[in-house]
Amino acid sequence: MTLLHLSLRHFIPSSLLSPSTQNTHHHRARFKPRASSSFPQPNPKNSGVIVIGAGLAGLAAATHLNSQNIPFLLLEASDAVGGRVRTDKVQGFLLDRGFQIFITGYPEAQKLLDYSALNLHKFYSGARVYYNGQFHTVSDPLRHFWDSLQSLANPIGSILDKLLIASTRIRVLSKSDEEILSSKEVSTIDLLRKLGFSDSVIGSFFRPFFGGIFFDKELDTTSRLFDFIFKCLALGDNTLPANGIGAIPQQLAARLPPNSILLNSKVVSVYFDDSVSDSASPSVRLENGEVFRSELGVIVAVEEPQAAKLLPGRSEPVKQKGARSTVCLYFTADRAQVPVGDPVLYLNGSGNGIVNNMFFATNVAPSYGPPDKALVSVSLIGMYEGVSDDDLTSEVVRELSGWFGAPMVGTWRHLKTYRIGFAQPNQRPPTDLMKNPRFGSGVYVCGDHLTSATFDGALVSGRRAVEALLSDRALVRS
Repeated sequence: MTLLHLSLRHFIPSSLLSPSTQNTHHHRARFKPRASSSFPQPNPKNSGVIVIGAGLAGLAAATHLNSQNIPFLLLEASDAVGGRVRTDKVQGFLLDRGFQIFITGYPEAQKLLDYSALNLHKFYSGARVYYNGQFHTVSDPLRHFWDSLQSLANPIGSILDKLLIASTRIRVLSKSDEEILSSKEVSTIDLLRKLGFSDSVIGSFFRPFFGGIFFDKELDTTSRLFDFIFKCLALGDNTLPANGIGAIPQQLAARLPPNSILLNSKVVSVYFDDSVSDSASPSVRLENGEVFRSELGVIVAVEEPQAAKLLPGRSEPVKQKGARSTVCLYFTADRAQVPVGDPVLYLNGSGNGIVNNMFFATNVAPSYGPPDKALVSVSLIGMYEGVSDDDLTSEVVRELSGWFGAPMVGTWRHLKTYRIGFAQPNQRPPTDLMKNPRFGSGVYVCGDHLTSATFDGALVSGRRAVEALLSDRALVRS
């Protein structure tokens, strides 16, 4: 496929934000993106393509536009790039906004990201499950053979369950990603039962592990997503970037042309300007009244609920099912007051309590905290509306005291709680994980709600939106 390159000058900032602080009225940045208020009000501005939203999908779209010399302007409502993939710096600690792990096996990410520059730190390939008052290790036999051998007799699944995990690995590795994402689907819980897994291993391992990934304790999420994640886990590692999960969107933003990103610029509508005789492409209006006209099209790369609001008078891009939500609590401790130094994920396999999973972030990536301190990350599924932060903190401390002992956990200090109402789109069946990004003349939609609810899905959707736009504008020829 040959691209007809446009020799048009790029419109406007890039470079990159350092991890943001809690102050939303200003930011420390390695570059100075122009705020929308710096523009004069009266006349609309033009750009080749306008991308709304600088999350992973929007940044991927901008990356592909840039690679084809297509001029664009990326508008972001907040003070930094990243969308849901953000890291805050608080009292010397790096706090990811919610439980987020980067899987190196993501195929689209491998094409777009420089893993070496991200300085990825690996988790242990497996998990430590709290079950019947004790911890039991579940290991990847291909990476931790002896650990896996020793775990054969533990109560987290029977020998048959462990053989079924191996056969599931073979099954998903034998399929292409396209086959997986378009295959017949059931819920994850129904798939696990159909494959023959015992209720015991489903409750003690699959429910907290994949429930923590999907933010779905019931495992209603489509089996397509389960198979895709299982395949990526088999091919890659669970990791954290040294500078926090927010380093991923920052890396993408840093490659874009100077002045191509406009922060603090909330778009309130996408519309066609009837006053313009040749209005084949839509315009966008910011909250402050500024108008930007696109010459080639608009790519809407915001979260699913916001996408519907930006496109009034049209059918919603996707039928909404209710978002997946989560609460993430962070604690600090002296390094001596954590039980292990292993970079392992802990799962609540007991079936009781509100903690789903937790880990010591500084065990995985020491850069997440000062040299003498540890950072504890605890993830809950759901929003726990009506329960105060203080009450949630007290309950988490009580539960983890049962895991690690009250004398140790009692020394931990609560640092911050994140309540994330829209952590992921709900992808229970029926789903279409390969949706068409076209949404009317000159308007394209991207985001993980159009593909898989993963980092990779967001990146894929951004690329597909650009491919559709280029094809529609006859900028691609076979």
